[in-house]
Amino acid sequence: MNKLVLPGPVWLASDLHLGPATPATSEAFRAFLDAAADEAAALLLPGDLFDAWIGDDVAAAAPPWLAEVLQALARTAARIPVWLGRGNRDFLMGQALADRVGAKLLPEPALLQTDFGDILLTHGDEFCTDDVPYQQFRAMVRDPRWQAEFLGKTIPERLALAQQARGESQAANQTKSMEIMDVNAQAIETAFRTSGVSVMVHGHTHRPARHVLEVDGKKRERWVLPDWDCDHANPPRGGWLVIDQDGLVFYDLGDED
Repeated sequence: MNKLVLPGPVWLASDLHLGPATPATSEAFRAFLDAAADEAAALLLPGDLFDAWIGDDVAAAAPPWLAEVLQALARTAARIPVWLGRGNRDFLMGQALADRVGAKLLPEPALLQTDFGDILLTHGDEFCTDDVPYQQFRAMVRDPRWQAEFLGKTIPERLALAQQARGESQAANQTKSMEIMDVNAQAIETAFRTSGVSVMVHGHTHRPARHVLEVDGKKRERWVLPDWDCDHANPPRGGWLVIDQDGLVFYDLGDED
C-alpha cells in the first residue's frame, strides 16, 4: 500500500452531498475551502463530495451551483494540495475532474503518513459488509465495464438512471436496520490488521465519533467523519477533522475558532 506523505496540518471532510438543492451547504463548503487554504497544508475529501456524480463531462457545461464549487476547489488547489476521494454517491469522479480543478485522486484505501503517524483513510462503505445487497451494487458499479457502458449513455439518460437508482436505494433503506447500514466489526478489525495502523478515519455512516477498540491486544482508534447539511437540518450540521503533530481533533461548523 503506497503512502501519501502529508507533512503539516491535514484537513479532512466527507459526505457533503452537494447538489442543486443544497445552496447553504455549498456556501458553507466554499467558506471551509477558504479556511483550509489559509490554515491547512493539505486537504482531503474522502468521498460523497457530491450527492450524485454521473461523469466528469458534466463539468464542461456545469450549472451555476456546480461551477461555483469547482471554481472554489480550483482556487484552493492552487494554494495547497487537494485530494478527492470517491464515495458511494460520486464513485464516477475521475482523473478529468481532478485535472480540471488541479486536484489529485485519493487511492482506495489511502495510507497517510502524517506528522502524528500513519493513518488509514477510506470512504467507509466497504466496511458495511452486513448490507449484502449494497455490497453487490457496489461491486457492480465499480466494475470498469459497467462504468464504460454507463458513461457511454447521454447525460439525460444518465441523470434518469441515477434518479431511479437513488429512489430505489432510499426505498430499500427504509426496511434496513441501522446496524446493517453501519460498519461490520470484523471488517474493521481486518482493515487494522492488513494496514498495520493504529488509527483509521472514514465517513459514509453519518455517525461522527471517536471509537477506541482493541485489536490483537493493541489499542486502535476509529474516527468517523460527519456528514454536512446546512439546508434541511436544524441546527445545521457538518464539520471536519484536523490531523497535526499533536493528534486528531474534530471541528464543528458551529465552532467559532
